[in-house]
Amino acid sequence: MSDGSGFPLVYVRGFAGGTPGIDKAVTDPFYGFNEGSTHVRVGSGDEPHFYQFEGPLLRLHTDEGYQILVEGGQMAYLDRNDQVPWNTIWVHRFYDVSADTWGARPQDFSLESAARDLLALIRTLQQKTGAPRVHLVAHSMGGLICRCLLQKIIPDEGGDPRDYVEKLFTYGTPHGGIAFDVGFGTLERLRDALGIEGADIFGPRRMYEYLTPEAQREPGGPPEGWPAREMPAGPRALPLDKVMCVVGTDPSDYDVALGLSADAVGVRSDGLVQIENAYVPGAHRAFVHRSHSGRYGLVNSEEAYQSLRRFLFGDLRVDADLVGHRLPDTDPNVTWQAEVRLAVRGLPVVLHERLAAHWCPLQLSAPGEDGSADGAVRLATTFLSSRLPPPGTDTMRFSLQLRVFSVRQERHRLFAFRDHLEQVRDFDDTLIVDVTPSGGAPSARAAWNSRIAGSVSAYEPSGPSLLDENPAPDTWTARVPLPSAASATPPAAPLLGDEAAIRLTVTPWG
Repeated sequence: MSDGSGFPLVYVRGFAGGTPGIDKAVTDPFYGFNEGSTHVRVGSGDEPHFYQFEGPLLRLHTDEGYQILVEGGQMAYLDRNDQVPWNTIWVHRFYDVSADTWGARPQDFSLESAARDLLALIRTLQQKTGAPRVHLVAHSMGGLICRCLLQKIIPDEGGDPRDYVEKLFTYGTPHGGIAFDVGFGTLERLRDALGIEGADIFGPRRMYEYLTPEAQREPGGPPEGWPAREMPAGPRALPLDKVMCVVGTDPSDYDVALGLSADAVGVRSDGLVQIENAYVPGAHRAFVHRSHSGRYGLVNSEEAYQSLRRFLFGDLRVDADLVGHRLPDTDPNVTWQAEVRLAVRGLPVVLHERLAAHWCPLQLSAPGEDGSADGAVRLATTFLSSRLPPPGTDTMRFSLQLRVFSVRQERHRLFAFRDHLEQVRDFDDTLIVDVTPSGGAPSARAAWNSRIAGSVSAYEPSGPSLLDENPAPDTWTARVPLPSAASATPPAAPLLGDEAAIRLTVTPWG
């Protein structure tokens, strides 16, 4: 039985297509969650570099003590046992009833039915583990099944999603549907009209049906401008703070999207889901240069796994915002953008990167969803665990690289290269942050790489911690001014203004 300290984890897989794909999916006892990979594309010296990622299921077993209980079938196991441990992983095998390999007549796949069955599984786990809620981890369409559960199935019963789900983590889920860069909308209309292999679930009409409670649905279908990506907020909704979306930015490793080349989806995608459709506004995000699925895909990546682990089991959250900045007074044809990379000490991968080369830089001239009412631009959010510092240290270190650059456009929206230096940024520096949990409120030190003498790996912070600017007992906030590298040659004004800084906010997480 649960001691109240943890939550069972339920994995929900993605779209399998028609019957052949469904039959293949159900032959895997773990629906693909066990698959790993054994090498990256290029290592040092341009030679393939061996690196073994065992798959998220095995890693959660070894890293977090989770176990998977099958013994002839997980539902048979649940039927035989009145009490099961809370620290267990369960696979929502919603495709089993739609396969024709069991000797029975297969049922047509229904996303709403899959969501109802997910609710039944969660209730069984609550009853038999004693856990108050579960974590949901979903790939691709699986995230839409989870959202159907949270936004329609539970509300239609008059229930509260917060009574069933603790956190939701999605890999490459098409929260805004699937769209194409070619065909001027023709491909989407054909897909939605014909429902080929059930792919109309990625169009606005069907999404509106399974994401909207019955009491709120309009009979004519989605109203003009209906925002499929948005999850409801309010007292009877899963808080967006409990949702994290991993967004893939590499379409090149994904060969086929619904029978079409990944080129049809466009370069600003993971090969199947366009970047802007892969996250819920207001939820946490991590951008990784991986494709939608496959051996080099999101689920098989160390990057996404480490975000998953820290989001579900970490105990500190750190927000990094660009604040107090003022863009240079230039002509309206100049757009200012920023790139960020975030890495955590001890990990062999970058956890979050938004680069122009990956079609996802931050827009400083028009920050949109990355901006806030006070003018701050969210650069990154990372989750840390006080259980995981490297041996010999009690601090948690991460680095945040910030690069700022301008893009000039002339008339007719053509780039002007007269004064252009490719890959040269107007500002480029890395902030090294050391967070020390101190039993109560944490403390932190930070230094810009440009001011650190010698190797960063040998750097040990000294002096007092940054001054906490927030009087709240559970929130620690400090500003780190941008270094002189952000300035032009004196006496010219700093590139981003005199008040530009990185605001670090550390809060408890769990």
